[in-house]
Amino acid sequence: MRRTLLALIAVSVLGLTGLYAMRAAPDDNQVAAILRTFTKTETNLPDQPDEWRGRINYAQLDQQFAVMAQRSEMAGLAIAIVEDGELRFVRTYGVIDRDTNVPVTLGTVFRWASVSKTVAGTLAATFANEGLVDLDRPVARYQTTLRLPEGAESRVSFQQLLSQQTGLTKNAFDERLEDGQDPGALRASLASAPLQCQPGTCHTYQNIAFDAVTEILEQAAKRSYADTVSERFFLPLGMNSANFGMAGLTNAKDWARPHNGRMVRTVKETYWRVPAAAGVESNIVDFARWMQATMGDRPDVLPESTLRIAQSPRVNTAPIYGGELRQANSEAHYGLGWRSFKYDGNILLGHSGAVDGYRATMIFDPAARVGVVAMWNSNWGTPFRIPFAVFDSYHKRTESRWLELD
Repeated sequence: MRRTLLALIAVSVLGLTGLYAMRAAPDDNQVAAILRTFTKTETNLPDQPDEWRGRINYAQLDQQFAVMAQRSEMAGLAIAIVEDGELRFVRTYGVIDRDTNVPVTLGTVFRWASVSKTVAGTLAATFANEGLVDLDRPVARYQTTLRLPEGAESRVSFQQLLSQQTGLTKNAFDERLEDGQDPGALRASLASAPLQCQPGTCHTYQNIAFDAVTEILEQAAKRSYADTVSERFFLPLGMNSANFGMAGLTNAKDWARPHNGRMVRTVKETYWRVPAAAGVESNIVDFARWMQATMGDRPDVLPESTLRIAQSPRVNTAPIYGGELRQANSEAHYGLGWRSFKYDGNILLGHSGAVDGYRATMIFDPAARVGVVAMWNSNWGTPFRIPFAVFDSYHKRTESRWLELD
């Protein structure tokens, strides 16, 4: 009776995702997770100035974020900041649609874009911990649609696929995916794609090839990738807005329309068809919950051993971003769908993403337990500076100029 009651609570708190995953009465571990989720969902969120407490100068940052959101390059913006492992700031700015001027709220759903790769890498690490997959096993032995030049899929391991070591030229055949071609057929045709290096010897960023991860994890789980992620992660973490697919965004009551400057863009299904690479969407609160869990806040869902497998560096990469941000970071690496790099002497973890009309970033300092998630519905790249301004504020770097916009 108690478990049935908790299942009903889970449905009311977690919505349709919870309803799907709770087909059977929960076991004791799920009961505990539901109670934690229910408690966290009912907690007041720090979205007002009198609730902002910590080392970070939230009032100053709030003013800078508001100015940024008013720029002609922007539409809407949502930001959450975790300090000492706790959510200390969450705020929204601007509009979901410049044609209607409806404001962004804490419930507004945005796309994660390539931050979705952190979910894929973390699920692969979870399965590796449970013996459901072997990260050292060649990709070809998982019977995916991926084919690499000279049959290299028989040599490239699952962990090398996850850490972007296929050797293909950067973003191989993405333009064909954007033209509407089938991702499975495109993965097969990568056998004739040009190489940047010999497979397994360097980092070259991919979307189509990377999404062979979806096929491998579905084989291991014996169910769809989206359902597995929802049951393993989104449900127990209370991420009731988190979903996959175009309908998951456009069917939400409150969702951000894509923009390029002041122009509203047409929503396209393109990168949702590679779900492990770019398929997730959620509101800012659930995005922050994902970051907190991957910082180690929820060992019941993501134990330290799993996070270590996913986040440990496996291949060197070039410095990330461009311009001044590129010059400010060093010692960049890629793990299992995770980036790591050094900024001002501190190692940071996370990922950023971009699809037409949307941008997202999640960056945190695991040692200080400080992190930032931000999403905005425009193509402007300058807000990628936001986490660095937050870290500077935490460390009292008075010379920080990341958010001073000309």
